[in-house]
Amino acid sequence: MSERGRGQGPLLLGVRHHGPGSARAVRAALDAAGPSVVLVEGPPEADALVALAADEGMVPPVALLAHVVDEPGRSAFWPLAEFSPEWVAIRWALERDVPVRFIDLPAAHSLALRDQGATPDDPEGDGEQGEDQGGEDSREAMRVDPLAVLAETAGHDDPERWWEDVIEHRGASGDAFAPFEALGEAMGALREEYGDGGHERDLVREAYMRLQLRTAQKEFGDGVAVVCGAWHVPALRVKPTVAADRAVLKGLPKAKVDMTWVPWTHRRLARAGGYGAGIDSPGWYGHLFSAPDRPVERWMTKVAGLFRDEDRIVSSAHVIEAVRLAETLAAMRGRPLAGLTETTDAIRAVMCEGSDVPLSLVHDRLVVGDVLGEVPDAAPAVPLQRDLTRLQRSLRLKPEALERELELDLRRETDAARSRLLHRLRLLDVGWGEPARSMRASTGTFRETWRLRWEPELSVRVAEAGVWGTTVLSAATARAEADAIGAPALADVTALAERCLLAELPDALPVVMRVLADRAAMDADVAHLAQALPALVRSLRYGDVRGTDTQALSEVAAGLAERVFVGLPPACAGLDGDAAAEMRGHVDAVHAAVGLLEDDGTAGHRGRWHSVLRVLAVRDSVAGVIRGRCARLLLDDGQLAEGEAARLMGLALSPGTGPAEAAAWIEGFVGGGSGGGLLLVHDERLLALVDDWLTGVSADAFTDVLPLLRRTFSAYESGVRRTLGELVRRGPAGAGPTAAVGTATPGFAPGLDQVRADAVLPVLRLLLGTDDADAGSDSGTGSGPGDNDLVGVA
Repeated sequence: MSERGRGQGPLLLGVRHHGPGSARAVRAALDAAGPSVVLVEGPPEADALVALAADEGMVPPVALLAHVVDEPGRSAFWPLAEFSPEWVAIRWALERDVPVRFIDLPAAHSLALRDQGATPDDPEGDGEQGEDQGGEDSREAMRVDPLAVLAETAGHDDPERWWEDVIEHRGASGDAFAPFEALGEAMGALREEYGDGGHERDLVREAYMRLQLRTAQKEFGDGVAVVCGAWHVPALRVKPTVAADRAVLKGLPKAKVDMTWVPWTHRRLARAGGYGAGIDSPGWYGHLFSAPDRPVERWMTKVAGLFRDEDRIVSSAHVIEAVRLAETLAAMRGRPLAGLTETTDAIRAVMCEGSDVPLSLVHDRLVVGDVLGEVPDAAPAVPLQRDLTRLQRSLRLKPEALERELELDLRRETDAARSRLLHRLRLLDVGWGEPARSMRASTGTFRETWRLRWEPELSVRVAEAGVWGTTVLSAATARAEADAIGAPALADVTALAERCLLAELPDALPVVMRVLADRAAMDADVAHLAQALPALVRSLRYGDVRGTDTQALSEVAAGLAERVFVGLPPACAGLDGDAAAEMRGHVDAVHAAVGLLEDDGTAGHRGRWHSVLRVLAVRDSVAGVIRGRCARLLLDDGQLAEGEAARLMGLALSPGTGPAEAAAWIEGFVGGGSGGGLLLVHDERLLALVDDWLTGVSADAFTDVLPLLRRTFSAYESGVRRTLGELVRRGPAGAGPTAAVGTATPGFAPGLDQVRADAVLPVLRLLLGTDDADAGSDSGTGSGPGDNDLVGVA
């Protein structure tokens, strides 16, 4: 130790986790003191893994992962970034062959305590770094935030900005220990005022830290440096008896745990990710740590490069002016250095022309960032990877680099288990398998086709997914629950319910169903309800094949369908062209969904839906494209007679209807690739009505409706278009509305056209293999019995 540290006990370096200023200060203090051992806040089970931090393959951000051996779902993470003071202290010690040890409460106790209601979260700025895997934030409301108290005492209303000004932007000084002494005194005053500040578990942790500190002092004397949350420094300075500390720890529950290193990301360091000791801007803090000289200039250069990659015009002059503005704002606001607020304001004004839209890109890519850490091969395997490997072996699904197709029959248990695994991995964004279209002619729901290919980066995806759980089942469950709670739209929740059934996640499904029921009850937008219903109804089909109980799903689907039935007619009134086209798509989706819903008799879903379609088909306030589509759906379901369909078309195409509205009705009735072309080919009355209306449209109106008609008829297959053209071309000139009742229809004759029928006979003889002698008596007038048979075939 240096003279500054000798005879004064251990060197206590109180820090804020993931603070670049704290990290630089720790490095300077360790250089000045030269301790014989470095003690770091963290689980002591990781002592055996700390040497891996010096491995070339270890690239932060990374995290220590502790999990209960017998119950892998009980786990916690201790993330470390390049700018974390603890990481800097570890690397400093390893580079100089100085022993480094973790001194926090063992994970064996902390995980067991968590099950008894204790929480691993601590006040922002110090406390334990452990992140509770999959747990909810259960911090007590009365806990003290030390940074907020200090900032308020200093006259600042923003703790983040106060900390940046005092610590993160603090330049090098002659006294490497001064900032830690000042911060320790401040925390001491807070502890005198607030005691444990509502962090009762800290008393247990600090008792263990003091015992570990005493052990290190016996071995190394005063050459001990401790890097811990600043909140704990006053507790480590006090000298209770060993017996008193051991009494605090007596009787603590204990679990058998295992530990490993896993990759981490800046995004998961962000407070928005639910991490108790998280920070708002890990990308910005990483920049401050890696660029201590001219950080503002370097940051603006990064932003300019990002905008240029997105094809935005940003010149060197923009960068220069943005730097000047940021520094001017910092001076006006009395800040020692331009912080994130000043640089953001300058970027908005200079590079974004006052718009906040491009700033979202800067925040996502740079302020937060997508930096992904790496863990060397020598590190123990992540529990999720172990569980996946075990499942792959038991299901005989070997990862392969070459792409291969896998056909699954869900009636077989092994294939069903394979399907569950692949669907769960897809929920975790581990795209080992992607659904594919089967080459087999099967319409059943008991078959699935997958295209499998194991890419090297999928190992990273598995490690990333470890944040959700330590087994495939627990991780997929936690991810599904989080996705349900954070889903932006009702349709997203119903799609997630479908995926939960495919992946067979019984614990996640109740959460998804609760969110689904709440969203459905609160959402009054019929369009949203119509979007959500199809996926929900499709999900009901999986109960038969997969043996899943879908009773709750069925109840929600029935309620959702009823709300759609009631709300759809008023929602379809008074829509413009774009909105009507979108609503037509919703009508089609609901129609398909109702077809899959189980009917409970004459008063079931189909009957109710047909009543809604009838209302929409005849209501004048409904857009033509919707009225036409509803009429067509009723006709296809046998709920509308052909004569009634012709009557509705006649009304829609009457002279009193505007050409644009009439064209929209035609598009709804025969457009959209729904077989409308064949309907016109085989129904002479409908073809006559369309032809009569089209020939009567004025030249000016025809120009207006031509794009819509072209879009409608261009969707037909070429053969259908050619047949329709021939029918219209051969039709009697001047055929009028009377054709609709069958007297004279364009393209059709009242009886059999014998000449046209005889024209197909040579081709039929060739196809049937009849010889010329047998066919001789069939030529001519076609009066023989063979002609009648062949004409019947034709």
